[in-house]
Amino acid sequence: MTEAYIYDAVRTPRGKGRKDGSLHEVTSASISSQMLNAIKSRSDLPADAFEDVIWGNVTQVAEQGGCLGRAAVLGSDIDESVPGFSINRFCASGMEAVNLAANQVKAGAGDAYIAGGCEMMSRVPMGSDGAAMAVDPLLAIGENFVPQGISADLIATEYGFTREECDAFAAQSQARAAAAWKDNRFAKTIVPVRDINGLTILDHDEYMRPGTTAEDLGKLKASFEDMGLHMPGFDKVALMKYPHLEAINHMHHAGNSSGIVDGAAAILIGSKEYGEQHGLTPRARIRATAKVGSEPTINLTGPVPVTEKILARAGMSINDIDLFEVNEAFASVVLRFLQAFQVDDAKVNVNGGAIAMGHPLGATGAIIIGTLLDELERSDKEVGLATLCVAAGMGAATIIERV
Repeated sequence: MTEAYIYDAVRTPRGKGRKDGSLHEVTSASISSQMLNAIKSRSDLPADAFEDVIWGNVTQVAEQGGCLGRAAVLGSDIDESVPGFSINRFCASGMEAVNLAANQVKAGAGDAYIAGGCEMMSRVPMGSDGAAMAVDPLLAIGENFVPQGISADLIATEYGFTREECDAFAAQSQARAAAAWKDNRFAKTIVPVRDINGLTILDHDEYMRPGTTAEDLGKLKASFEDMGLHMPGFDKVALMKYPHLEAINHMHHAGNSSGIVDGAAAILIGSKEYGEQHGLTPRARIRATAKVGSEPTINLTGPVPVTEKILARAGMSINDIDLFEVNEAFASVVLRFLQAFQVDDAKVNVNGGAIAMGHPLGATGAIIIGTLLDELERSDKEVGLATLCVAAGMGAATIIERV
């Protein structure tokens, strides 16, 4: 089977996902096209040198509807002969785009793909597309649907994490992200977002709150307590599935949950022959990919079973992995991963994560793969695993190995 290699990875800085965020005036198509242009220009590639563009995107309505992947191609310097399509596996959409591209290359269905994703959360609000799990009463009742914040608190309660542990993890994410930016660890991957005149709009992750302490976070009110205990009473819905728990301990808030932001990312994936043809040096090979379904009420535990699955598929153990990127959807998600595998915290999200820098839904999977690759190179490590929890009870993972 043909090997699939990563030749380049780029991402935008993440802008605050509000009307006063720096990227609010940039359209989803424009920011996506800028990522495609960066891949093309950085490697000096011909405009038609790609089999396809696979683009992850979660809220596929309004300007993010109608196949954003194709819109990104048409708005870029990529030739119109290159198609494009959009996929949605919720928070893993960007990773699934990369995994799908890699598996297409491995199968011989094209020599090279640009894969990644975009989410402009200030322009297309999360949830504005509706969701069957939330709006179809028969499905919601049958599956004991609860919002993700309730699920995050349910994980913390089920696996014994305290508010203090969640806040300490969040403060650590902020400190690590601030240190990474100070040390220019993202410089290889970051592509500043520019306006139509070529002027820089944003060149850094603006969501971060450097200096945040666990004590600061301890003063914040739990965000999901009211919806859990009072109207509409989601705690009772969750406890029907988990009756052994007397109550759900609410501990997540804006400071220990992922930030709502705008952003995009892209990765160039190709065969060995493609690299030789275009004078490119591979940075890593994609060793394995995996996805799973998981219990949808607790919802966010997917990183554990999908990691077990991908390690078995790759013939590896957890000790074979040098570095991990586990998306920080909520603090309890990563704490559960650490608990399940007993891995050294110093190997996980060493440059911070979505709690500090934000989670642009459709882009994050590609972002964390790029971050993982950069850190493997910087720290001279060999093998990394990236994984995300996914809405509706799923998980996705990718293992990369430096060449």
